[in-house]
Amino acid sequence: MKKLLTILVVLALVVWIGFKAAVWYLADSRLAMAREGLSEQGVLLRGEIGSSIAGVLSLRDAHFQPFQLTQGVDARLLEFRTPSGLALLQSLLDPARLPGQWSLEADGLRLVLDPAMIKNWVAPDPDAPPALFAPVCGPDRRQRLGSGDLVRMGVTEITGDGLLRQGPDALHFELNTSAIGSLELDWPGARLDPTRLTDLPESTQQAMTVILRDGGFMRKLAAFCARESGLAIDAWAATVAEDFNAALAARDLGASPQLRALYVRYLTEGGQLEISLRPSAPALGIPVRAEGGDSDADMVVEYNEARVPGVYLTPITPEAPEVPEQAREPVVAEAVEPGPDWRPSSPAEAARWIDRRVRVTLESGRVVEGRLTSVSETGLTVAQVMDGGEVAYPTVKTAITKFEVWRRASDQGRPLPPAPEPESTPAGEEPLAGETGTNAEGEPEN
Repeated sequence: MKKLLTILVVLALVVWIGFKAAVWYLADSRLAMAREGLSEQGVLLRGEIGSSIAGVLSLRDAHFQPFQLTQGVDARLLEFRTPSGLALLQSLLDPARLPGQWSLEADGLRLVLDPAMIKNWVAPDPDAPPALFAPVCGPDRRQRLGSGDLVRMGVTEITGDGLLRQGPDALHFELNTSAIGSLELDWPGARLDPTRLTDLPESTQQAMTVILRDGGFMRKLAAFCARESGLAIDAWAATVAEDFNAALAARDLGASPQLRALYVRYLTEGGQLEISLRPSAPALGIPVRAEGGDSDADMVVEYNEARVPGVYLTPITPEAPEVPEQAREPVVAEAVEPGPDWRPSSPAEAARWIDRRVRVTLESGRVVEGRLTSVSETGLTVAQVMDGGEVAYPTVKTAITKFEVWRRASDQGRPLPPAPEPESTPAGEEPLAGETGTNAEGEPEN
């Protein structure tokens, strides 16, 4: 009996160690793939991996640093929960075969705010329509609410917890913060496949319920931005409503009177707002109808648990401007310079592209892509981002078969330094031994 008990204990220990090792290896591999997939957007640090035989995978002290932001998001603990250890192993082997029920919990989320959260090299899209929620927050009407305003309001960081839960009948998401309120989503019939995220809106035709709770933040925001704009709260709210109408008009839409009133009410007083949306439908499922149309097509909206009727959008037909007669003559379109692309250059002129993104192909067939950090007479150095840091790759110029730079066709880089002039014999000095001189008659000397 004692021998059998010992065998069972040893077998259980081997199974436990094998499970832990398999989960760690598979989780590390999947996170490496995620880090590579996010390499164009930012740097992902996975933290410490842990697991439980009950089907729980945990990451401690994870961090994601987007390239476009000056600060990253920290998570003290991330837990992926499945019904069993076998389901966890299956999920890590093939993420497309997640079990019918699973959850991802995030505890200790933290984002520190800077006065300028977006880096200065990030330019807004000039063709994008105006944002629907971008309240004026300054004496200049073009000055919109930003992270610097939140810092001056006393919101120096955003902390909270998150939950994403997939059930057999619905997808549920929660985000609760201590500073700006909470967001809750319930989406019946939705099914999340991490390998095909773009297919999520098409996974169901049922409506999504969105619940916003501001936790008193909107009153503080309205008071602060009205004061910064030098307006009373009512006048500031009217200005924000005008901008909201202009943003909708840029999308060839208008707002019903009830929708405009609801927007201003929530912006100045906050509270709980519950709306029904259809992500796969045009305009997110918000009814678009003419004034006086079918009232049964109103949007389902509740404000502080009271139903709000008459919420819909109206179509706007843009007015065609009158074209003068002389403007109807054919105009030859100017050539538009193509955008940046990999364009060839010479390794001899590599000094033009210091600190630029380059791609070097070597005689061995290896391709090195990264930031050009230094150039010498015989070689150059390319730095690649690896695991949150940079790794330098020195390369000899004679081993380069192709040198490319990510640039526009008109971009010629920085000017090259002038070549050194050849040394000349100073006046009054005799030529060195072996050099040919001339006599007074200008004839070469022996």
